[in-house]
Amino acid sequence: MSKLPKPVKVGVIGCGTICKMTYMPNMMNKFAIIDVVGVADLIPERAKAMADQYGVKVMTNEEIYNDPEIEVVVNLTYPESHFEVSRDAMLHGKGVYCEKMMAVDFAEATELMRIAEEKGVMYTTAPDTFLGGWEQSARFYVDAGFIGKPVSIHAQHTCSYRPANPLFDLSPDTFFFPLHPGGGLPFDWGGYYLHTMLNILGPVKRVTGFAGNYEPVMKYTHPRHPKYGEDFFVDTPTSIFGALEFECGVHGTFHLTSESSGSEAFVLTGTEGTLDLGNPNNFDGTLRIHRTNMKEKPFSFGGPGGGQNGMPVAASQLGEFARPEVMDLPMLFGYTDSSRGVGLADMCYAIRNGRKPRAHCSIGYHAMEVIHGMLESTKTGKIYEMTSKFERPAPLKPSQYVGTAQENTLND
Repeated sequence: MSKLPKPVKVGVIGCGTICKMTYMPNMMNKFAIIDVVGVADLIPERAKAMADQYGVKVMTNEEIYNDPEIEVVVNLTYPESHFEVSRDAMLHGKGVYCEKMMAVDFAEATELMRIAEEKGVMYTTAPDTFLGGWEQSARFYVDAGFIGKPVSIHAQHTCSYRPANPLFDLSPDTFFFPLHPGGGLPFDWGGYYLHTMLNILGPVKRVTGFAGNYEPVMKYTHPRHPKYGEDFFVDTPTSIFGALEFECGVHGTFHLTSESSGSEAFVLTGTEGTLDLGNPNNFDGTLRIHRTNMKEKPFSFGGPGGGQNGMPVAASQLGEFARPEVMDLPMLFGYTDSSRGVGLADMCYAIRNGRKPRAHCSIGYHAMEVIHGMLESTKTGKIYEMTSKFERPAPLKPSQYVGTAQENTLND
C-alpha cells in the first residue's frame, strides 16, 4: 500500500490489569491503524484513570455501542463477561476483538458465531501471540520442510494456582480469573498452545481425553486473608489431558494442569527433524532444531562377525555413528517484544483493505471446540468428532523492519 489507511476508531470495554499492563500502551503507541476513542469499565474509577492517562473519553458500554464513529469494540473484560459484551456489541453492528477465550463454554461460543454471521460484522479473538516472531518463524520453517513431514506434536504446561495472596479474589483488581468459569488452565494457557498448533498444522479432525478438577473445594491459605481457613468453590476444569488427530495426519498430545508444580514442553517432530518450540504466551522465544548427521562414515564391521554374514556395513546404515545436530534457528519476523493487540491491528487493516483477518473468530471457535471435545470425551468415554472448520491464517511476510515499522507487514 502507498499510504496508511484511515485509522479505525475503537472503544475499549474493560480497564483491568491486562488493559493497563499491555493492551492500552500498545494500542496507543505501537499501532498507527488503531484510534482509541474511549474506555468503559464497571468500576468508573478505573475507566477514569485510564482515560486521564491516555487522553481519551470515559464512556459507558452503551455509549460505545451507540457511537456511530466507533467501528470496533475491544472486549478486555474477564471471561464470564465475554459473551455479554461481545454479543451486545455485535447486535449494535460493531466489530469485536475479544481477549481469550471467546466465551466460557462452547454453547456461548456457538451463539456468538451465529450472531457474527447474522449481523455481518467482523469478529476476531485472542490470543494473538501466534502472530509473534517465533511463532511465525516456526510456521515458516515447518512449511519450508526443515523437519520433513510433520508427525507429532506435544504441548505440556503445568503450574500451581493456589491463593497464597492476602488479597486473593477480594476485588476486581485482584480477581483471580483462572479459578473461575472459562478461566481455568485449559482455557487460559490452553488457548496459547492451541492457537499456535492450529496456525502451524491447521484444523483438528477429532479429539479424546480426560479432564476434571482435582480439588473443587479449596481454602484461603494466607494467614492475613480476611477469609483465612474458609472454603471457596472452583467452578472450572483445572486439568486436561488429551489426544488430537489433525486433518493433516499429525497426532498430538495436550497436557495442562494447575494442580502440580511447574513444567513446560512444546515439541513438534517430523520425518527429518524435531523442533523445540517456544512459550506460546510470549512473542519472543527460541526455536531449536534437532537433525541427525547422516554424513557417510567409514565402513564398520560391528564386532568380530562383522555385519550380516560377516560382511561390512556402512556405519550410517547401522546408525551407531549417527550424531544429533542441534542448532538455534534465527527469527525471520518482527513482533518479538510484547505485542498484544497485533491481532486487533491486523483486524483494522483487514477492515480497510477488504480481506480476512488473521485472528478470525473461526480459529478461536475451533480451539474452543477442541477443549469442549476433550470435556465431552471425559463424560462419554468416546472419541469426539470435530464439527467446526477454519482456514489456516495467512502468514505474515518475513521482514527486517524494526520497532513500530513492523506494522507495515500488516498492511496487505
